[in-house]
Amino acid sequence: MTVRNLDRLFQPKSIAVIGASREPQTVGATLMHNLLAGGFPDPIMPVNPRYEAVAGVMAYPDIASLPRVPDLAIICTPAPTVPRLIAELGQRGTKAAVVVTAGLGQIPRGETRSLQQQMIEAAKPYLLRILGPNTVGVMVTRLGLNASFAHTSALPGKLAFVTQSGALATTVLDWAKSNGIGFSHFVSLGNSADVDFGDVLDYLASEAETRAILLYIEAVSDARKFMSATRAAARNKPVIAVKTGREPEGAKAAASHTEALAGSDEVYEAAIRRAGMLRVYEIEELFSAVETLARARPLHGDRLAIMTNGGGPGVMATDALMRAGGRLASLSGDTLQALDEALPSTWPRSNPVDIIGDAPVARYVKALKLLLEDPAIDAVLFIHAPSAVVSSRDIAQACVPVIKGSQRNVLGCWLGVDAVAKARHTFADAGIPTYDTPEDAVDAFMQMVNYRRNQELLRETPPSLPNEFRPDTPAARQIVERVLRSERRLLTEPESKSLLKAYGIPIVETEIVTDAEHAVAMARKLGFPVAVKVLSHQLSHKSDVGGVVLDLETAEAVRCAVGGITERVKALRPDATLEGFTVQRMARRPGAYELIIGATTDAIFGPVILFGQGGTAVEVIGDRAVALPPLNVPLARDLVSRTRVARVLAGFRQHPPAALEDIYAALVHVAQMVTDIPEIQQLDINPLLADEHGIVALDARLRVEQSAVPGPKRLAIRPYPKELEEALHFGEREVLLRPIRPEDEPAHLELFANLEQKDIRFRFFRAVRALPRSEFARLTQIDYDREMAFIATAQDSAGQPETLGVVRAITDPDNVRAEFALVVRSDLKGQGLGTLLLDKMIRYCRGRQTKILYGEALQENRRMIALAKKKGFNVSRKPHEGIVHLELELGSNHADQSHDG
Repeated sequence: MTVRNLDRLFQPKSIAVIGASREPQTVGATLMHNLLAGGFPDPIMPVNPRYEAVAGVMAYPDIASLPRVPDLAIICTPAPTVPRLIAELGQRGTKAAVVVTAGLGQIPRGETRSLQQQMIEAAKPYLLRILGPNTVGVMVTRLGLNASFAHTSALPGKLAFVTQSGALATTVLDWAKSNGIGFSHFVSLGNSADVDFGDVLDYLASEAETRAILLYIEAVSDARKFMSATRAAARNKPVIAVKTGREPEGAKAAASHTEALAGSDEVYEAAIRRAGMLRVYEIEELFSAVETLARARPLHGDRLAIMTNGGGPGVMATDALMRAGGRLASLSGDTLQALDEALPSTWPRSNPVDIIGDAPVARYVKALKLLLEDPAIDAVLFIHAPSAVVSSRDIAQACVPVIKGSQRNVLGCWLGVDAVAKARHTFADAGIPTYDTPEDAVDAFMQMVNYRRNQELLRETPPSLPNEFRPDTPAARQIVERVLRSERRLLTEPESKSLLKAYGIPIVETEIVTDAEHAVAMARKLGFPVAVKVLSHQLSHKSDVGGVVLDLETAEAVRCAVGGITERVKALRPDATLEGFTVQRMARRPGAYELIIGATTDAIFGPVILFGQGGTAVEVIGDRAVALPPLNVPLARDLVSRTRVARVLAGFRQHPPAALEDIYAALVHVAQMVTDIPEIQQLDINPLLADEHGIVALDARLRVEQSAVPGPKRLAIRPYPKELEEALHFGEREVLLRPIRPEDEPAHLELFANLEQKDIRFRFFRAVRALPRSEFARLTQIDYDREMAFIATAQDSAGQPETLGVVRAITDPDNVRAEFALVVRSDLKGQGLGTLLLDKMIRYCRGRQTKILYGEALQENRRMIALAKKKGFNVSRKPHEGIVHLELELGSNHADQSHDG
């Protein structure tokens, strides 16, 4: 994961075109034409031994003949030549290349490696970054850079578009240009042999000229890199994605197109949500969604009020909202009373609020004000159909001040064309999102709702170790290891239930028996009625062979059940070894809901958690949702909320709510289980009974395999590293040193407020009066795979947590160098807290086997320089800059642990 040398790709100062041509309608000729037509101001050097000049520009016979080292090379020569050309460019010092050539997947005769592998290996010693192969190219409009063979150029703009499909790239360019939509960057990834989504997102996340990032995704190959990069980017600006392959046939086609495996669409959906992105389903939606989000105010809920001057459009909007899973706001009593006074007596006294077709301007204004003042409403959809009674433009002009004076979102929908054109422009000029149809407006509102929800999921940081419960992980591991030693993959039902019990999931007591009389004795011990089930590691779905008999009330019924199961198994599965039977007491839970909790291993994203309506018809019902671990209670709650069964679990009529907190806990425990025990490849708890009294697992199925990857490393999202928490004494206070979390943002703001201006300048190397909230979000919502920030936190006099200091380090992608920064609250300097924090970071970086920890300090920051010297840092001054460079080789282990920071 690296942005190393991507500045040469996106901000080159010189370009070589290897394979430039005079032949019309060739890629080499098109590339030269586009580069020159784009107005790129710096040297463009065509390379082709056949020509003295191409497009009027002096050409060179080979790379060695170039008068200067090109920052960027564009290669469009035959595939077999590409690895050699990359090696030559690397030797010259070039750091980036766009490989337009296709067909590098082939393995030449007599070779064992593909041309693409040879190309990557040729680039590696020189850290030369490659976009492609099989790419359309790249455009950066503010530089006049069009390093592509596209048929048209991009208009300047603030959107970045990154796509895996070359054909789609040219289609979107054409569509966007005809609609006046511009781009800051336009990137075709091609086969992503080197530069991929993760790299480009990392670069664009902090690129000042880009206000939103649009993605066209066919498949992801490195889930952890993708999730890390998208989550980092989505904290800074909107990231909106179209993901193809929603149906199995489409997914298969997408995978063959990009030479990568595609995971199921449900898993991609879960990944996109957890990354804080917004998913849309059509290319046009990408651009409408980014405009909606750009104009939207912060949304605090999903309750929509619809205000209309006609009943029909209101019903259309309501239907669209219900289909999309939205929520219609319930008008408060005060609002209903006020609307009764403001509207004709014929208004329906409900939401949608029909203000009647003859409404004058004053009625629009009054009704809109009342809705915007109702605390039970989060947003208003304003719908107007043209009327001969009043001018649409007058209505718009009167309503704009009301809307701009409110903190709530208003979405406008002006029905018609010419009659409402001026009104629509009035709203648009005021920055109010405006749509042509009620359905479009509702879609936009739901995009706002989903984006807000996904951003909330982004801020959740479940821990690597459980907080509320202590699983018996050693016992669970013993079960799995015993199964694997016996060369089995499937656990028996008793083994599966023992594993669940070790992780705090309630189970029905189950006993193993060998024959009918043993079963009768155990049934008497447990108490009738009981269930009897076949026990065979070869039979995972016991019901398929008649291996389950329920509600046995007598000893004779138990004997008959054992005999019947034996006969059916011999007849239907003569190959299966009958190891015995299980007897369990019937769980009498009338009115309980049958649920399923499951886990599986996705080929791309690793472990995935499933929840839904269970029972024998689980596949037919198809009510399920999936999420990526790790989970905490808020994430489990979100997972449950995305199923239809969630509505009945919440209670209805005479049915009390189910024990939802127990369900959430079970989901968190299962997520912890698959994290702790990477050998678990598949798990089904079906059915899990749930009612107001709690939950109980009636049956479970687990499949295990040997795993070479430690549990947490299998996850697409690294959990909060709770194991790094460390309690220490600081003077007379108990201080916790721990990794920073998103919920630390308020305390981080307070820390900044308590810094003296001198200390702020020492930290940021300039005077800073205030940091934007987005910067505090970035500082507290980190990705633990790529950076670490340890805070010292303690309770203040009111018992609230306060941040006393923070040390931060960002490691380069190759884990060679990590840059650190340290700040301590101004009133606590000189008491040893800085030493505690720096020691913590040094230990952490050594544990990661980072080679060098370095930082910079202003030369007047004597306290920081003295601390660095005491810790063994090499201190050197930068001439004429007033800056001191601090560097520690982490292979050494400096012994001084004095606390004087």
